[in-house]
Amino acid sequence: MSDEQNKDKQIHRRDVLKWGAVAGAAVAVGASGLGGLAPLFKPAATASKQSEDKNEQIVPFYGKHQAGITTAHQTYVYFAALDVTSSDKADVISLFRNWTSLTQLLTSGATLSGEQKNKYMPPQDTGESQDLAPANLTVTFGFGPGFFEKDGKDRFGLKDKKPKHLADLPAMPNDNLDKKQGGGDISVQVCADNEQTAFHAMRNLIKQSIGVCEVRYLNKGFLSGGKNGETPRNLFGFKDGTGNQSTKDENLMNSIVWVQSGEPDWMTGGTYMAYRKIKMFLEIWDRSSLKDQEDTFGRIKSSGAPFGQKKETDPVKLNQIPADSHVSVAKSTGRQILRRAFSYTDGIDPKTGYVDAGLLFISFQKDPDRQFVPMLKALSAKDALNEYTQTIGSALFACPGGCKKGEYIAQRLLES
Repeated sequence: MSDEQNKDKQIHRRDVLKWGAVAGAAVAVGASGLGGLAPLFKPAATASKQSEDKNEQIVPFYGKHQAGITTAHQTYVYFAALDVTSSDKADVISLFRNWTSLTQLLTSGATLSGEQKNKYMPPQDTGESQDLAPANLTVTFGFGPGFFEKDGKDRFGLKDKKPKHLADLPAMPNDNLDKKQGGGDISVQVCADNEQTAFHAMRNLIKQSIGVCEVRYLNKGFLSGGKNGETPRNLFGFKDGTGNQSTKDENLMNSIVWVQSGEPDWMTGGTYMAYRKIKMFLEIWDRSSLKDQEDTFGRIKSSGAPFGQKKETDPVKLNQIPADSHVSVAKSTGRQILRRAFSYTDGIDPKTGYVDAGLLFISFQKDPDRQFVPMLKALSAKDALNEYTQTIGSALFACPGGCKKGEYIAQRLLES
């Protein structure tokens, strides 16, 4: 019997629970009017927060590194991947010049709106953030493998500038990848503490790219803002990101995140961004016992503490948690990355009646082959969480370092 046939005959907990869940999902949704989904969404920023001094909600654009990487985690994200349709390098340079000007303007709290004499022309700015604070807006750009070489062709004469670790992430056994939900030549990550501010920035960036790029996919996500700086929770109800190291420790970030040598010059001060869109089977998870959920993660759900400990930040003792728990498998690899994930919800899957929801997993690391890929392989092989999740989108991008006033993003790459 083939491995594929054996696979078909295996009965997982997810499959058993699915039979009952599918039958009840449509009824439950119809009866509740989606009222039960309210806790999944965080309301927009309050009026009092919006009225704070704008200067306190500005993340500097210029600097050694791009913002939106070690920046304090904002509440909302719009994440897009674009494919370059123009074959002219000059078009790409012009686009990044325009994107730099626009990003600097928007992150400083300004807009393109002004007195427009010709009212028969479309306004420069779409206008929906005109009365809003900058809300800690950041924009982070990256380049996928296809930007440098596609179908064996050196597209813009930059093949020799391709970072040495930049390649498609290897597919894992539990993946069910949709090409329309992964890959891409250019990534644009927009984060802010106000959803409309974030959307406005992404909308206008895309608007400027018309004729040079086309959007491959666009996802939006949110983060549950914990009280008093508490670790946010994912849609399974567990704290997400406990293992992150302090982004204020410059030496630590240099060892985990920032490229300093061994790469093309334009990557100095930059990093690699790993992106995984992970669907969560919430209805199945919700039918699992609390013990089963905690065994799956290896932490206490209410406090976030590892088994045998009292506090979330207490050290993990691998001999006290299930060997196949998510925490145990991740910790046993000994690898460190900087997680910057967001939850997402996207209505109802018409095929199953399930809520289409999950995690926009985003992480940053200076060497994905040494840091991220080994962790990915280990988790794929034996993580108990695989029973409840499936990756549907995957990509890796190289994010250039930041820029100084008078420069534009990726100038060291595009004009080298």
